[in-house]
Amino acid sequence: MNSSAAIGIFDSGIGGLTVAHAVTKLLPNENIIYFGDTAHLPYGDKSAAAIQAYSIKICNVLLQQKCKIILIACNSASAAAYELVKEYVGSKAKVMNVIDPVVNYISENYAGKTIGLIGTKQTVNSNIYRKKTDALEKDITLKSLATPLLAPMIEEGFFNHNISESIIQEYLKNEELKDIEALILGCTHYPLIKKQIENYYKDSVTVLDTSEIVAKSVKEFLSENNALNALNAHIKHFYVSDYTQSFETSTKIFFGEQIRLEYYPLWE
Repeated sequence: MNSSAAIGIFDSGIGGLTVAHAVTKLLPNENIIYFGDTAHLPYGDKSAAAIQAYSIKICNVLLQQKCKIILIACNSASAAAYELVKEYVGSKAKVMNVIDPVVNYISENYAGKTIGLIGTKQTVNSNIYRKKTDALEKDITLKSLATPLLAPMIEEGFFNHNISESIIQEYLKNEELKDIEALILGCTHYPLIKKQIENYYKDSVTVLDTSEIVAKSVKEFLSENNALNALNAHIKHFYVSDYTQSFETSTKIFFGEQIRLEYYPLWE
């Protein structure tokens, strides 16, 4: 594995920039190539077959860039396309998703506990988290709730706001999430409302920021394989399959700083 090769990260849009930001914060020397499929967002209400087709096409772009890791920074795509992408990529790159690191984390820290999960309809209805936690045989009870209004609300900038407060509270008081001890933020948009969710629970529930957990797993993999980039001349490219000024403006929300999006005509 070429240590100076880039980490490729892709998502259905720009929400995965929360994961990209966590990775760059933890691994500042790494080269990053990000691809947001803004032409098809959101993936949360797409069929598994459509998500798989989009994911393979994007993987081709990242493989052409000779990425050492391809990180699926989208819960919906991780649920629907990870196994197919892993088979397709083969030994050309390490394929990672945003679900397995979180499952490993709760396996190590929440055996015998009751955990909540919020995410898109695609992620929740896939039952991927439940299947994986059941397979651990650690007596973990998982309570899941689809929260489809949260991602578009965040993309429109309605967080830290009365509107978002009402929607968040309406979801979190649902009986499906009763008596949980920790809550998985099962969508890459949700770290942006982590503080509001923590305020709702008043420290009675641990809110798990999956972007940080995933970034740590990327670092662990690179460390174990002697593939950390030792060079300081790091490069970052952020591609989108459809460009609008609103996407450019929103990048600061998700990445924490203004970045320049490059239009990549993948679907033409």
